Amino acid sequence: MNLSKVKSIDDIREEMIETVTCSKSDIFQISETCRQHYENVTNELAEIEQTMTTLLKEGSKLEEEVAQARQKLSEVSMNFKKYTEEEVRNAYERAHQLQMDLSINNQYKKQLMEKKEELEQRLIGINETIDRAEQLISQISVVMNYLQSDLKQFGEAFATAKAKQDLGLKIIEAQEEERKRLSREIHDGPAQMLANVIVRSDIIERVIREQNTEDIFSEIQSFKKMVRSALYEVRRIIYDLRPMALDDLGLVPTLKKYLQTIEEYHNYHPQIEFINLGLEKRLPSNYEVALFRLIQESVQNALKHAQACQIKVQLEITESAVRVEIKDNGKGFDLSQKKSNSFGLIGMRERVDLLGGEIIFDSKIGKGTIVKIKVPLRMNQLIDKN
Repeated sequence: MNLSKVKSIDDIREEMIETVTCSKSDIFQISETCRQHYENVTNELAEIEQTMTTLLKEGSKLEEEVAQARQKLSEVSMNFKKYTEEEVRNAYERAHQLQMDLSINNQYKKQLMEKKEELEQRLIGINETIDRAEQLISQISVVMNYLQSDLKQFGEAFATAKAKQDLGLKIIEAQEEERKRLSREIHDGPAQMLANVIVRSDIIERVIREQNTEDIFSEIQSFKKMVRSALYEVRRIIYDLRPMALDDLGLVPTLKKYLQTIEEYHNYHPQIEFINLGLEKRLPSNYEVALFRLIQESVQNALKHAQACQIKVQLEITESAVRVEIKDNGKGFDLSQKKSNSFGLIGMRERVDLLGGEIIFDSKIGKGTIVKIKVPLRMNQLIDKN
């Protein structure tokens, strides 16, 4: 599978946000349409109620008139001979017409009542739809917050986990490379020198046998010089692995000695300034080792990669925190560009994270680099030198 064709979590998240946003807009539109429909039905219902009120008044009046007409018709029927034919006909026609009007009134009221009940049921359904739409909008808002914050953090955490996995694999490779380097250094340095010591000792033995005092003295001087060089190389390799002074003397004296040694070791003799502003107290061993490695890594980066000729290391130990600043005048680098084969900065961040601290890299091409480290200290973590 071509990894470049696989969508990243962030791409998927953006598509989901776009889809959810469109869905939210559609649901909101449905909700607004339902609200408008609810308002129209409510207005129609109000008109029906108003009409029914009018019909009730008319119906009451018609009932009274029908009662009167029936009474008149009953009187006419009982006294048929007293009324003319036209008066009898008018009494029958009026009673019939009023009864028809009352029947129409009742029928119309019945229709309006059925329509009213239908509209009331429709209002209940519309109101339920509106409530459901509001709930969906609320739920979508929660999903949006999750997509925009929690899932984004998950994407970042996933990227961090991936970087840590790559870092772990790189650490294994670096350990093997370090073993190879140490093997080469010991073979090319102390091992060769000790081999020369053996050869020299043979020469001295032969010279002693020949009893040439002047040559014996010269060979002994050369022999001592070679032994000193071998011892220096062995100590340098051991120092790179872990300075013994760190356990015996602590962070500040070890840093002074280390920076002085580095300054003298390089041929172009860079200027390395060390400033200690804080307390002269010891830290727990794991803190001292981690801080020493962080400063060592920063200085080596400045010398090896940035080609700096001036480096300033400032250390401040207080009751609550340790602050370190390493500043160089090297060529700097672009923080936005990440090299796939460079895990130095990730490793430094890992060390600082383990101590619960923070590290800031400030670098610009052509203007050097500043590394700022802050590690918090809990109570009773400082140890008196004595």
